[in-house]
Amino acid sequence: MFESLSDRLSGIFDKLTGRGALSENDVNEAMREIRRALIEADVALPIVRSFTDKVRSRAVGAEVVKSVTPGQMVVKIVHDQLVEMLGAEAQPIDLNAPAPVAVMMVGLQGSGKTTTTAKIARRFTQRDKRKVLMASLDTRRPAAQEQLKVLGEQNDVDTLPIIEGQGPVEIANRAMSAAKLGGYDLVLLDTAGRIHIDEPLMIEMADVKAAAQPHEILLVADSLTGQDAVNLAQSFDERVGISGIVLTRMDGDGRGGAALSMQAVTGKPVKLIGTGEKSDALEDFHPKRIADRILGMGDIVSLVEKAAEAIDAEQAAKMAKKMQKGHFDLEDLAEQLKQMEKLGGMSGMMGMLPGVGKMKKQIEAANVDDKMFKRQIAIIQSMTPSERQKPDLLKASRKKRIAAGSGVQVAEVNKLLKMHRQMADMMKKMGKGKGMLGKLMGGLGGGMPDVDPKQLEEMAKSGQLPGGMDLPKGLPGGMPGGLGGPGLPPGMPGLPGLGGPKLPGLPGMGKGKKR
Repeated sequence: MFESLSDRLSGIFDKLTGRGALSENDVNEAMREIRRALIEADVALPIVRSFTDKVRSRAVGAEVVKSVTPGQMVVKIVHDQLVEMLGAEAQPIDLNAPAPVAVMMVGLQGSGKTTTTAKIARRFTQRDKRKVLMASLDTRRPAAQEQLKVLGEQNDVDTLPIIEGQGPVEIANRAMSAAKLGGYDLVLLDTAGRIHIDEPLMIEMADVKAAAQPHEILLVADSLTGQDAVNLAQSFDERVGISGIVLTRMDGDGRGGAALSMQAVTGKPVKLIGTGEKSDALEDFHPKRIADRILGMGDIVSLVEKAAEAIDAEQAAKMAKKMQKGHFDLEDLAEQLKQMEKLGGMSGMMGMLPGVGKMKKQIEAANVDDKMFKRQIAIIQSMTPSERQKPDLLKASRKKRIAAGSGVQVAEVNKLLKMHRQMADMMKKMGKGKGMLGKLMGGLGGGMPDVDPKQLEEMAKSGQLPGGMDLPKGLPGGMPGGLGGPGLPPGMPGLPGLGGPKLPGLPGMGKGKKR
């Protein structure tokens, strides 16, 4: 979402950081560019003005002049101001109230309320082990109640039985009494929306609020609606009083203005962001991490958290032991490729690594696409179990059969086998934790889930990550230790599991011709 804004800002900062000293004119010129970039990103005009004024007043002051690297000092000031604009600290959903805690979801039709309700329910059920009940109060939209019921079944979350002919207030009362009797910790009330804000909608919201006495009222807003989302938040807040905001479709190609303006205009924190269609695509909104991503500083902490959730600890520990002994067959390689897919594929991971934004063209030229993983997994799945365990069995006729079975050329099979051979040779090194993320992730091996994200965040603040990996002080001049300098090919050292010191064969995987 923030890609174009990120590109614009990094261009502006490159000009600044390249200079030894900064004059007031340089700062003013940069502020003009930043103002233009923010307005293009659809950030509310009053916010843009106050943002650039605050940055200018600090940047023209003594702290920049005395700094050793004035350009990077300006980057730091912009970063701090961006964090302040986004809301300083992350604020999760507050459940600090007597059970059952009611959380009411409000918003316009089509903003993703029902899906978000199910995502939040799944999150609290699986991650926090809470007993959650979902209830649909949407009696107007056809099959809205059935939709929530189906989502509940898919995610193993209880939903309130549907009784035809009941109004929203009756359903809310029934949900609260059912939750008390059933010993539920949390009740999620999915209310109706309209195409636009109207009086009947607001009266209905107020009635439901009076009946259920919700502890939190979350506004679900589509981040692709831009500035209008801010007006929407203000209208809902004036009439029913919202306690937080959930932004959906943050994986879209909108310009990010709503996300940047919401907190500053409404004073209400953005608590969660929806990052995809799947029921696990929901993240906490961390202002500092979002600011890091916008300024191209990456988001290592979120990457590690994501890995901790996605990676099976037992499986990883088993694999680590095998790797330390130097055993690494094709089944292990397939497992590693699946883990990479779970982490959002190459593009998802690269987006969270510092400085990768500047290398987009090289990455594209190297054909490092996520379909490559699927092709490689398909090749391995076309082999027999004995072939996976003993790749030496693969002679010409077998390779031909495997290529035909997975819809690729024999050359692709050879590349995969070469990559596996090189990786197997390196497994002993990798077991010792060499490579960039090897130190963070134990090479996807033992110890992964023990990484404490808060501790990492502290290290990140002090400019250090485990294993002496420096985080960029301002804008990264290049990649952190390991992710090969400007030239991504011939290999990306130390990405989890995909090769220790090198990532053999990746650039060569190309887009193999289909048979």
